[in-house]
Amino acid sequence: MTLQGKTIAVLIAPRGTEEPEFTKPREALLAAGATVTVVGLEAGEAETVNNDLDPAGKYPVDKAIDGVSASDFDGLVIPGGSVGADKLRGSEAVVRFVRDFFEQAKPVGVICHGPWTLVEADVVKGRKLTSFPTVKTDIRNAGGEWVDAEVVVDKGLVTSRNPKDLPAFCAKIVEEFAEGRHPDQARSA
Repeated sequence: MTLQGKTIAVLIAPRGTEEPEFTKPREALLAAGATVTVVGLEAGEAETVNNDLDPAGKYPVDKAIDGVSASDFDGLVIPGGSVGADKLRGSEAVVRFVRDFFEQAKPVGVICHGPWTLVEADVVKGRKLTSFPTVKTDIRNAGGEWVDAEVVVDKGLVTSRNPKDLPAFCAKIVEEFAEGRHPDQARSA
């Protein structure tokens, strides 16, 4: 499956995004031929973590959230990490960016605590998804159906629970991004 000609945004928090949930999807997208743009809250570098607290790698932010639009991209990846996901959902610009992907019927991949941003963007209602188990009540309270599965696909939305699910998650996001727009996704947003 090829993603030649597709541009995918990958969100990253200034500090707190779980490293494998950022690096593995990015590597899978690049290997499939996509152009990947790392979008952060601010320009410069972002430091990832392991197990939410242990410092990991530092990665350049290609574009700050204030300088991008969902219309610039064919898909979006939201990594987890409880600290990073909380920082992302606290940004009005990020929440608007995420909501716009759904309104434009573009595929989105989200893992671990990343669905917090979906809850904040009010795009969970009527959808089936998974996440890290501690996020399930938030998903249910937002009108979503939480399931305990390695990977769940619902109208262009791909979700997984944790880093152990990354092989299935990465394969499925490449597949969904290759398929392109999902008109049912916009009707649900």
